[in-house]
Amino acid sequence: MLEEIVGSVQGHRDGHGFLIRDDGESDIYLSSNEMRAVLHRDRVKVCIVRQDRKGRPEGRVVEIVERPEQPIIGRLLHEGGLWLVAPEDKRYGQDVMIPKGATGTAKPGQVVVVQLTEPPALFGQPVGRVKEVLGEIDDPGMEIEIAVRKYSVPHEFSALCVDQAKGLPDKVLAKDRKDRVDLRDVPLVTIDGEDARDFDDAVYCEPAKVGRGKGWRLLVAIADVSHYVQTGSAIDIDAYDRATSVYFPRRVIPMLPEKLSNGLCSLNPDVDRLCMVCDMLVNAKGDVHAYQFYPAVMHSHARFTYTEVAAILGNTRGPEAAKRKERVTDLMNLQDVYKALLASRAVRGAVDFETTETQIVCDESGRIEKIVPRVRNEAHRLIEEAMLAANVCSADFIQQGKHPGLFRVHEGPTAEKKDILRNYLKALGLGMSISDDPHTSEFQKIAQATKDRPDAQQIHTMLLRSMQQAIYTPVNSGHFGLAYEAYTHFTSPIRRYPDLLVHRVIKAILLGRKYMLPSLPVPGEAHAKLSKRLEKSRAAKGDAPESSAPRVSMSAADQRAWEAAGLHCSANERRADEASRDVEAWLKCKYMREHLGEEYSGVVSAATSFGIFVTLDTLYVEGLVHITELGGEYYRFDELRQELRGERTGIRYAIGSRVQVQVSRVDLDGRKIDFRLVHPGDDLVPRAMRDKGVSAPAEGGRDKKRGAQDRRLADAERNRSPIQALKASVKKAAAKKKGSRNTKPRR
Repeated sequence: MLEEIVGSVQGHRDGHGFLIRDDGESDIYLSSNEMRAVLHRDRVKVCIVRQDRKGRPEGRVVEIVERPEQPIIGRLLHEGGLWLVAPEDKRYGQDVMIPKGATGTAKPGQVVVVQLTEPPALFGQPVGRVKEVLGEIDDPGMEIEIAVRKYSVPHEFSALCVDQAKGLPDKVLAKDRKDRVDLRDVPLVTIDGEDARDFDDAVYCEPAKVGRGKGWRLLVAIADVSHYVQTGSAIDIDAYDRATSVYFPRRVIPMLPEKLSNGLCSLNPDVDRLCMVCDMLVNAKGDVHAYQFYPAVMHSHARFTYTEVAAILGNTRGPEAAKRKERVTDLMNLQDVYKALLASRAVRGAVDFETTETQIVCDESGRIEKIVPRVRNEAHRLIEEAMLAANVCSADFIQQGKHPGLFRVHEGPTAEKKDILRNYLKALGLGMSISDDPHTSEFQKIAQATKDRPDAQQIHTMLLRSMQQAIYTPVNSGHFGLAYEAYTHFTSPIRRYPDLLVHRVIKAILLGRKYMLPSLPVPGEAHAKLSKRLEKSRAAKGDAPESSAPRVSMSAADQRAWEAAGLHCSANERRADEASRDVEAWLKCKYMREHLGEEYSGVVSAATSFGIFVTLDTLYVEGLVHITELGGEYYRFDELRQELRGERTGIRYAIGSRVQVQVSRVDLDGRKIDFRLVHPGDDLVPRAMRDKGVSAPAEGGRDKKRGAQDRRLADAERNRSPIQALKASVKKAAAKKKGSRNTKPRR
């Protein structure tokens, strides 16, 4: 009997699909015929029946385990007397039939939400009814309306939550100040971005004697959301369901109602606010010598922006400083403690890679005006280090109190990723590598040693991609990237549910009580993969050395409850990231439609077997140069070096390579941008061939046939992101290496 494998279906815009296995093993290919009776995201049982032409396992669907409730978003079409909805997410693969009386008020061409009434079958399309009309495709903000439904992001508060929020006071009441430390005379200030609307952290620093030496007293005050959001209340249930605020260009889907997020819990200037304080003594080396937590009432003395603070610290006698002269000394103290904390970070060996994040600037109608890099100045880093210090103290406080809670855990690279990184570094001839049980400092040393190399960006990207994603879990195993034995999130309870839970736990410890999680909704498919990853991680660690930090004792029931909460928050964090990226990709595609045919310089951000991804220098937009657009040469993909190399010319395209491209195609529905490589007069191919003394290859013959074949095969792959493509190549390289060990030498 063939083994039956359970997993989730991931459709492909070309009609075929894959089974993403629950056990984390390699995906199983599903032909377009198999996909006719299933939908993207269905949970099914599959048995492997053969290998496809690429050597991948190919499966047959034997049972549909679960068909999750999933509204389908698309455009309503009226063709040949029939009503259809073409899904916006092409992974669904099939249009949905709409009976004549089920279109509601929708008009042809409008974007609608469809609820399925009949599932697909081998010989029949899915049938549905129009549940909601979103509007015209070019309406401002339509991309956000689509994304929140496409990713099932909760975007409307329940009636009970809204009513409860209305009943909250507009300001801090006298009774709320009871049993709190009064810090209203301490000049705490907020430092945020220009477009920030909620302020959940305030800081203050003054010189202090620490032990026998000099140091600082650093106060980090965080909005006391837990005072107003009671466990199990209507607001709490909605906040848990969202788990995080979701940030889009020009719009935020908040975790909490606006009365809390922008009002009562926002540390706005010149008003009293309730807060939880992490009060620290930091010595000259940047180590936290002592700390304490307590509830307080504060009065923000100023609302600063990062730009303003950076300008003041850059010139304490300049015009910006003159406007804020009463706060300049306080800011200088913050700068001093920041430098000490930064020195401690360097001693710890924490990873500190500089990456470029972008910001989309839109006009009032929602049209993109420009895409600009987010510049991190000294003020950003100052606040970041202060928040890190408070988060570390929070984790230590929970551990010392031996109370269950959520830690922010970032584990080191997997064995597979370590092998790939070692092979990559060896192939470059760096003379540096990582150990079997690497410390973060090893990564930082490689980054520092290579920062001035021409291929520094490529090396740093590979270092970053070898690491795992951080998650929330009650089982602490440290934070690899930041080089902390214990770390959690305390500083953003307005926008992150884990931070709210941490506040409740800290309060419970202060009162000598135990915090009990409410009866939370049973998590669904969103965290299933993360749960499997945790199990695999624990199994892989086996006899790993125990941490020296105190262990938190938990009953089995407590551990299950906290683990479910952590997985739910981790999964929803990823959901928010995916929705934000989807909107950003849509906006960039729409923007690039106005630049078709234009030429730009750029840098290769990823190399794959089917082409290179290029990020434009001035627009910060990424697109694909298909392998068949690289000229009349046959290219092979080198998994170890992560580069494409020409067979005859030796031309190489790797992360960091500079190229000139032309915008050739934009697919708005697929969120894809295609570039064509542009060779200037003295172009790369002839120049490389002159260096090697070879003649230019003739276009046609074997290369032409191979190019056509490559395009057919690669078209099935190109919907993968650069990260997905890298993961696929890593698995392929690992499989090839494993196979080579088991192959006898030819006689």
